Amino acid sequence: MNSETYLDFCFVREASGNFALEVDQMLTELFKGVRLNWYLDEKNEDGMDIVVAEVKGMSKWGSEDETIDFIEDHAGDSFWRYLQGYQMYIYPAKRGCGSCGTH
Repeated sequence: MNSETYLDFCFVREASGNFALEVDQMLTELFKGVRLNWYLDEKNEDGMDIVVAEVKGMSKWGSEDETIDFIEDHAGDSFWRYLQGYQMYIYPAKRGCGSCGTH
């Protein structure tokens, strides 16, 4: 069953422009075939390009550990070079009805 997936990433590099485009390409390649969408917020402060990526959707990952394993296995060098922080929440689908869990 699919899980509700919420991922937030913060990417930082020295200012050189078009960072959101590069982050979008990294995420497109990383999450190819996974039903996730993202919103990118780009800022420039103190000579640094900063992109916060809010990623959400449905995935087959059942836990944060499975998600981290996937990212470690599939992310490219640029992803790791620019990543400064992240948080994630994975909410697996529950079997049964929402009130009693058995139907």
